[in-house]
Amino acid sequence: MSDNQGERPQDETPADQTAAEGDPTTDASAPAAAATAAPQAPEATTPPAAAPQTPATPPVAPPAGWTIPARPAAPAGAALAYARPQGYAGQPAGPQAYAGQAPYGQAPYGASFGQAAARPGETQPTLPLTGAVQTAPAPKKQKTGTKVAGLIVAAALVSGAAGLGGVWIGSNLFSNDGITPAAGPSTVTVNDTESVNQTTAIAAKVVPSVVTIEASSQSGSGTGSGVVLTSDGYVVTNTHVVTLDGASSDATIRVTTSDGRVFDAEIVGTDPTYDLAVIKLVDAEGLTPIEFADSSKLNVGDQTIAVGAPLGLSNTVTTGIVSALNRSIEIQSSAAPDSSAEPEDGDDSEQQNPEDQSPFFFDFGQGEQQQGQATETIKIAVIQTDAAINPGNSGGALVDSSGELIGINVAIASAGGSSGQSGNIGVGFSIPSDIVQRITDEIIADGAATHGLLGANVLSAAYVEGTTITGAYIDEVVDGGAAAEAGLAKGDIVTAFNGVPVTDSVDLTAQVRAAAAGSDATVTFVRDGKTQTVDVTLGELQ
Repeated sequence: MSDNQGERPQDETPADQTAAEGDPTTDASAPAAAATAAPQAPEATTPPAAAPQTPATPPVAPPAGWTIPARPAAPAGAALAYARPQGYAGQPAGPQAYAGQAPYGQAPYGASFGQAAARPGETQPTLPLTGAVQTAPAPKKQKTGTKVAGLIVAAALVSGAAGLGGVWIGSNLFSNDGITPAAGPSTVTVNDTESVNQTTAIAAKVVPSVVTIEASSQSGSGTGSGVVLTSDGYVVTNTHVVTLDGASSDATIRVTTSDGRVFDAEIVGTDPTYDLAVIKLVDAEGLTPIEFADSSKLNVGDQTIAVGAPLGLSNTVTTGIVSALNRSIEIQSSAAPDSSAEPEDGDDSEQQNPEDQSPFFFDFGQGEQQQGQATETIKIAVIQTDAAINPGNSGGALVDSSGELIGINVAIASAGGSSGQSGNIGVGFSIPSDIVQRITDEIIADGAATHGLLGANVLSAAYVEGTTITGAYIDEVVDGGAAAEAGLAKGDIVTAFNGVPVTDSVDLTAQVRAAAAGSDATVTFVRDGKTQTVDVTLGELQ
């Protein structure tokens, strides 16, 4: 007699076997009949009552109507097979979006590489699977990992047309579906809710405010990133993203949000001087605007998180720190205005190292940029970070530990000084949020932004014979300009502008351009070995 009699079934032996062992007179065909009926629904298989053995004491009768539980049955007509896993600990049961998966209604990213088409109900990344659980065997996996990696690397090396992105090439060489927007996970994936760190929380806050931008024209196409400014669709990005670095003034722009919505977009205005642009998504509503931080309060060592679409991989999150502040860089730009029309505030290129190519490049989404053709340069103030910034991060967000915007990603450094070798080496640059906010506000209001003009030609003091300090050496003052009106003269060495240290001519030009036309500024300079300050009302760069 079972020790558990009266509390639970004696054992889990199938009813047909129990009946056969308990009653020798049971029809020998019963086990076969029971086995045949096993795949049917539980309510359709009521096992025959087992003949009780002769116990020493009367057994406790089971409750009326109680039957031995049957194992779950497979759907009628389906082969007995293991179902595909429906999620891991902490995940919803429904299908989730993975890196590179297309948003609902778009061709799956993997289809570009010859994978089987997604089954119905699996193309929407955020909705749970409804209806009966499918138990058919999963399709055989395609061995595409090596091929995909090779395509991306090869595309980065051989793409020739402007905007022919590494991921774009990889996905379209084998696709019959035409061009589809770059895609990615629609949410921040959290598999273990018991182990969520600060970066996860920041990413969950920021990702909805970052979009992926695809620009295309007759000369080619490329991808970049953007940051949402308003709920009705104003987005900030880089000029070189929406103009393909000056190759097109009327590129077709498509924008994909983090939740998979796709919008046409129009250019509101561009600012090639600081490589910023504002676009407007057509008929957009309900977007999540980014929150701005005060970039002037940053410290070296503060946490940074970069969010964007490197190589078209939307919603990518990387982390780092503020590596340096008060940094300025000079970048070749085909979209830059002709500097010969406004020679003031320029630096003498002969005083720089002409044999050295600038190591700074726009982080183009196509992997290889066309900056070797650029004849103009821009000088911009930046935040330096070691958060991974790669081609395609241009226009994306750099945020602080509170998830607030501290910069717009714009450029990366290359160890080899060649755009073809560009990629993350731990030296990336973002335009400070204070500058971004001023310029974008002016573009939204007026269609263009203004920039300050000092009215002087300057050199890097370190290259001027006889100087003993670094700074911006004033080589010439323009009559009637802001510098002349403030009393600055040839031979003065500017060492700070509005409190920001100036170590060379690029620093001074970048800081002057960051200020609005007509704004007041404080200039610190050294004359005859003595440090002085003077207030200047800036002119306007035309």
